[in-house]
Amino acid sequence: MRAWITDQSSHAGLSFREVPDPPQREDEALIQVQAFAPNPGDLAALATAEPGSVPGWDGAGTVLRRAPNGSGPEEGQSVIFLGSQGGWAQMRSVPTATIAVTPNGADPALMSAIPVPVTSALRALRGLGSLLGRRLLVVGANSAVGAAAVQLAARSGAHVVAIARDQAAHERVRQLGAAEVHATMDTVSLPVFAALDVVGGPHLVAAYSLLAPGGTVIALGHAAGHDEHFPFGAFVAGPTNFDRTISTFFLGSQNGLGSEMEYLAAEVHAGRHTIGGLDQRSWTALGLWVGDDSVRSPNRTVFLVD
Repeated sequence: MRAWITDQSSHAGLSFREVPDPPQREDEALIQVQAFAPNPGDLAALATAEPGSVPGWDGAGTVLRRAPNGSGPEEGQSVIFLGSQGGWAQMRSVPTATIAVTPNGADPALMSAIPVPVTSALRALRGLGSLLGRRLLVVGANSAVGAAAVQLAARSGAHVVAIARDQAAHERVRQLGAAEVHATMDTVSLPVFAALDVVGGPHLVAAYSLLAPGGTVIALGHAAGHDEHFPFGAFVAGPTNFDRTISTFFLGSQNGLGSEMEYLAAEVHAGRHTIGGLDQRSWTALGLWVGDDSVRSPNRTVFLVD
């Protein structure tokens, strides 16, 4: 099969090669990949990936061969999938616990943008408990994860306070369900019950400072690429800031993701959850896209596998 593999001798750190078909374990289905949408985590991992490995966590496709143990979807079913590496190839083997069947007629390009960002947002929100009537801060609301979190939280009854640096995106974020949209956290005047932060760095520090007593900020991403420097006294509790916590998050440690992704695929296909505009390209253009920031569009990019 053909695949993109890590190759630090190339300009983009990737090479397009013929590689052996993936082995299939007892609990894995063999999938014909149709589309994938690279995530920031995929790109960040390229520099330290094992040479010759196939990157890519998630995507959409069709089951070529069912898992030998009989679990999971049947051959010919359309699915989305999530696993550690292997997604930027014509075929990949995926544990059936992280595969979800998609609705009949669902667009693989649209479906491929669900597994990592939307499932991460859903799982993080579930960890916060009931959001009904509570103020939730979403930092990085115009990102794929942030936009998903805004929608899911608003539908859960939260008063969503969204942070989006690009003011041109503010109207879209409001349409997704945000009650407030700010360019920075400097203009957020009231404490929040909880926060989801996909930016990191100083943003995580500021989000923590806005927590009400008993509040939690979940660190979902680190797009800023900066260290977090908390000022002296940030963790000294008092009458207005006690029991506040920072929680890390790793989607790969979560159980039951298949059922979550199946629910989300149905919501997206029915139009009840918005993914937003997608920039669709042939997967043969992936190397150029990774290696040259100037060719990227502001929309989420999906690569179609042929």
